[in-house]
Amino acid sequence: MLIAAIIALGVGTYSMRLGGVLLRGRLKLSGTLQRLLPMAAAALLAALAGTAALMAGTEFAGVARPAGVLVGGILAWRRAPFVVVVLAAAATAALLRLAGVP
Repeated sequence: MLIAAIIALGVGTYSMRLGGVLLRGRLKLSGTLQRLLPMAAAALLAALAGTAALMAGTEFAGVARPAGVLVGGILAWRRAPFVVVVLAAAATAALLRLAGVP
């Protein structure tokens, strides 16, 4: 069953990509839609990041994970190097968990 699901998802993914290539010249998007599509992609990515930062399965992840994400977000906003952002976020979450904060 797992192999069938993987194959179905692969076929669906490649079909969508092929459809984009084949329909590029035939499909004309309005100016409004062309401006909204990048914002929709950013909103979807933000929702995914927020869900991953706050949830562990179906329950709240605790305070340590969102605190690490917050530290990483602030450092990324301040244009710190990527390695520093990742290490600081992981260290923040690890230290909070070591201190007993869930």
